Amino acid sequence: MKLPRRKFLHLAGGAAALPVLSRVARAQAYPTRPVRIVVGYPAGGAADTIVRIMAQWLSDRLGQSFVVENRPGAATNLAVQVALTSPPDGYSLAYIATSTAISATLYESQSVNFLRDGSAVAGLVYFPHVMAAHPSLPAKTVAELIAFARSSPGKVNLASYGTGTTSHLAGELFKSLAGIDLVHVPYRGDAQAMPDLLSGRVQIYIATLTTTLPYIQSGALRALAVVGKTRFDKLPDVPTVGELVPGYEVEPVAGLGVRKGTPPEIIEKLNSEINAGLADSTIKARLAELAVVPLPMRAAEFGAYMAAETEKRARVIRATGIKAE
Repeated sequence: MKLPRRKFLHLAGGAAALPVLSRVARAQAYPTRPVRIVVGYPAGGAADTIVRIMAQWLSDRLGQSFVVENRPGAATNLAVQVALTSPPDGYSLAYIATSTAISATLYESQSVNFLRDGSAVAGLVYFPHVMAAHPSLPAKTVAELIAFARSSPGKVNLASYGTGTTSHLAGELFKSLAGIDLVHVPYRGDAQAMPDLLSGRVQIYIATLTTTLPYIQSGALRALAVVGKTRFDKLPDVPTVGELVPGYEVEPVAGLGVRKGTPPEIIEKLNSEINAGLADSTIKARLAELAVVPLPMRAAEFGAYMAAETEKRARVIRATGIKAE
């Protein structure tokens, strides 16, 4: 049977619109089951705490559980791999941070690369970091640390929360620009590093203010400098490393991503809800207590930031000769 041309075009147009309508309907219904957020750090650390705050917000707003799954190891690469090899349906989110950008160069042979295999969802926070010292270290400033390290090469231990992490890169960049020898001691997160710093087994730790601020305020640790472009309001008298070591700059951030191919409508829905959470007065107050700064971004904006950060960190890695240990 021949259809009139007008009716044929009408039916064809309706058929072509079905995939679009299906995607929109799927996004409107999403999520219909629990969603996991895979985090490459142990429970109880700064990253885990931030993600759990947002997970609770998303659970309340979207009516399904957002469950944090901790997969520490391999400088967060394990967690990113788990999330980005899951089906591209929005039910597995990856915690994406500056460490992810570092890993793209430091672990070039890894099977999963966020820029190639993932899509950005939203920014979460900027993590101010601080160079914290045990009081037994005779240096009270960065200048004194540099002088002491030069007079005692290889005698000062510098902890990081993992090889290939932001903490590691920040320390190696400092060593390179200051021209000093510090012994890198990698841990698997704050929970392992902090006891050794507080006991004096390691003397320096570049870590988040979320972790170190209470100990700095109590006098258990000494803040030598803030790692970032600007001073932080909770430590207004503490200079940045860059004020004392020209060219030094590390700006650690974090956000969420999904596997490439995830429907854009689902990404947009998540982005909208996450940004609403970052603007919520209660969440903003909780983040301020944790000494982090909300980082609301559109998905494309966060993706562009991570691409630029990957290139920037690649230049630092090549210039300093950092290797995966």
